[in-house]
Amino acid sequence: MSKQNSSFNEFFKKLHTEKYKWYDFFLFPPIIAIVLLIAGQICGELIIELVIQPLVNESNNDFLSVFSFYFIFLFVWIVSLLYFYLVKRNRPIFNAITPVCKGNTIKYLLLGFIVGFIQNTICVVVALMHKDIYIEFASINVIQTVALFIVVFIQSGAEELLCRGFIYQRLRKAYRNPAIAVIGNSVLFSIVHVFNPGIKPLALLNICLVGICYSLFVYYFDSIWMAMAAHTAWNFTQNIIFGLPNSGNVLPFSIFKLDASTATDSFAYDVEFGVEATLVAAIVIIFSSILVYLWGKKNNKIPTDIWN
Repeated sequence: MSKQNSSFNEFFKKLHTEKYKWYDFFLFPPIIAIVLLIAGQICGELIIELVIQPLVNESNNDFLSVFSFYFIFLFVWIVSLLYFYLVKRNRPIFNAITPVCKGNTIKYLLLGFIVGFIQNTICVVVALMHKDIYIEFASINVIQTVALFIVVFIQSGAEELLCRGFIYQRLRKAYRNPAIAVIGNSVLFSIVHVFNPGIKPLALLNICLVGICYSLFVYYFDSIWMAMAAHTAWNFTQNIIFGLPNSGNVLPFSIFKLDASTATDSFAYDVEFGVEATLVAAIVIIFSSILVYLWGKKNNKIPTDIWN
């Protein structure tokens, strides 16, 4: 064996864990996740056409269109969990989304909701104070709002299941350095938003940064529930409460309404993509990530190894 091959083998051994298998190659989990996402959405769209569309009328059109937009992701959950169960080597992923991970508790779920709400509200308030946007109260239907909160949780949770559940945990199993799992799943999280309306480089960067933030929740708090909750609160706050674009998607149902005709681009707001494509959002997300990192290091937090 040549010296060059020997050096490569040594590097390979240092990079990967003893549990590494050929199907743990870093490109395979993201490809599988994308297939599961697409398959789930296709199933969801078929169910929407058959079950929900016949119920639409003039009085409930706005609500049902938003409900359908998020409800589709229930089938991403179903397809993904079915795949994890049928493919035996992926069954430990169930440990990541249950109390086997010690941070999957009501305490951290509620903390996640609070964190996501505060993060997004800071971004919106800065945009309002800078007079980039104007919003006014429209109306509130408690039952419909609660229903939308539930389906937003389903949507956000599905994305977390695939990114911070499946991809992150598969990469944690295969690679010694947790930074590979943290950054790797976050890059894919950004890539799956690349076709969203109004997407731009800063938006993609911020989506990657928020993926890193949520991955740190999983790593240091040992809680994908916290990541799911923070993701839910972020989306629900900007989209359903304030009526702003959610990853570029403007939906017709919200508690407050945006006066889109007067919105302007600035460091705090992007007319096409909302607060997620701004410098303010980047600062909020980076600051949050640093706090989590420092807290985790100070308290010597070590996540559960779901593969044992």
